[in-house]
Order: sequence, then C-alpha cells, then structure tokens
Amino acid sequence: MKKIIVFLPAHNEENSIQEVIERIPKEFHTNYKVEVLVIDDGSKDQTVQVAKKAGADHIRSFQQNQGLGAAVREGLKVSVELGADISVMIDADNEYPANEIPDLVAPIISEEADYVMGSRFKGTIKGMKLHRRLGNYVFTLTQSILLRRWIYDGQSGMRAFSRAAAMDAEIIHDYNYAQVITLNLVRKGYRMKEIPIHYQVRTKGQSFIKFKAYLTSVIPAIYKEMNRKPVRKTFNEELTENQFR
Repeated sequence: MKKIIVFLPAHNEENSIQEVIERIPKEFHTNYKVEVLVIDDGSKDQTVQVAKKAGADHIRSFQQNQGLGAAVREGLKVSVELGADISVMIDADNEYPANEIPDLVAPIISEEADYVMGSRFKGTIKGMKLHRRLGNYVFTLTQSILLRRWIYDGQSGMRAFSRAAAMDAEIIHDYNYAQVITLNLVRKGYRMKEIPIHYQVRTKGQSFIKFKAYLTSVIPAIYKEMNRKPVRKTFNEELTENQFR
C-alpha cells in the first residue's frame, strides 16, 4: 500500500493543532494509508503533547524556533524518509480545511500534477483581513509575472507534493517558503495545479507574518531564487546522494 504523509509545521499551536489533526481523513482511498507528522518548530507551549494525544504518528522537534521555511523543509525531508508517495503540508492554525485533503491530492493520484496548491481565492476568502488580502495579491502577482503563468493563491498554507517534487523542492531561506518553493518547482518543470478550498479565519493564536520581515527576508529570497539555475534532480541522483549521507 502507498503512503500519504500529512505534515504540520507548528509553533505554539496548542489551541488549534488537535482539531486540525482530528479533521485529517485517514481512510479515503483504498490504495493509500495516511500518517500524520508534526514538525515542532521550537514550541514553548503544549503543542507536542496535544499533537500526540490527538493521534500524530510522528513528531520531529527543533530545540529552538527556526522559522516556517525551515519547518517546511524539514517536513518534506522527513516525509520522504518515512516513505511518503505523496507529502501534504497544512498549517496547524486551523485556517485551512484538513477535511479537503482528498481533493488536494487527487490530481497527484491521477498523475495530472506533481505539485498542488489549495487556493483560497478560487474557493472562499470570507473574513480575510484587508491587509492580508492585499499582501496575497502582491506576492501572488509577483510569482505570476516571474513564472509567466497565472496563479490565484501563491501564499497558500495547504499544498501537496508528489514524491519526486518533495525530494527535489528547495527552500532557500528559513523565514517562509510560500513564494520560493513554487518558483523553484515550476521552473524545474514540475506540473502545478490549484484547486479551490474553503478558508476560515484564524480564531486562536497569532500569525507569524510580519511586514518588515517580508521586506528583509522574502523579497531577497525571491531575487536569489530567480537568479539560480533551475536544475532538476533525477530519482537515481537522489538515491545516490542518500547512499553517502
């Protein structure tokens, strides 16, 4: 049987992570089993304990907070190590519909795509604050221009990766991942698709997003990514690298 690993980057999400984990469908496809991986990004609260109680199958923890980009990088790496045929990333803040994961992975299962993003702007953005909506528009438009293809929601916190895409994805800074990972994978030739999802406003905890950090971290990372040559690794090359680690 094939495997889907759903990983949740989490930093101080004790108030919401249980509900996210409990909403993840475990038996929606006869050929796939689903496991849950939590990447604890240096939480100081009870995130890990709550996640274990809620049924997380695997926990990986950073001793100190390293950033969302670092947590997603670790989630992709560990999910591959655990044998995932499909890796699903979803935020632990309960803004994204974990129950819609079957729709998210469907294009990968049917081999229509290698990389799928859940799009709030193709689904619903009811309740999203104006400044966040405008920020999404700006960074999504930037990605669309750079890739010369239309993207609806380049900031989504709900994504799925084929095994090849998960192995090959590169995130070149620790603060965030959303912009650079799409640029990285699409420029390498991986097939991307967006599907509509139902967004709900965060009611617990605080967002990590800071405008100043976007200016000092995200924009330079976009510039750096676009000035790198997109080299796609083959599966055999990855196997050879892993043998010597």
